[in-house]
Amino acid sequence: MARSPVLRRRRRRRRITLENIPEEAYEYQLGSRSAIEWIIDRYQVRTDPKSGIVNDPNDWSDDPRYIVDLLRRIMTVSLATIEIVRHLPPLDIIEDAG
Repeated sequence: MARSPVLRRRRRRRRITLENIPEEAYEYQLGSRSAIEWIIDRYQVRTDPKSGIVNDPNDWSDDPRYIVDLLRRIMTVSLATIEIVRHLPPLDIIEDAG
């Protein structure tokens, strides 16, 4: 399944563009989404409409590269997991005779 260029290139915080995201990195799924898509969705600055409290993931670390580095680690884990799964032997399911 080919990804659109939008999913292969992510623009973050207007100053940061992530390019050349490997297609295979999107194959590792957490539920119905890839791990990359899950992280991008969860690590958004959001303001609670009732309280006005701002949840800014950039405040969770003093490292300005925190989220970018997290995405790089998620891509690495996703690619490694897909490679491991591809090399697993077929699963034999034994039906219960009873």
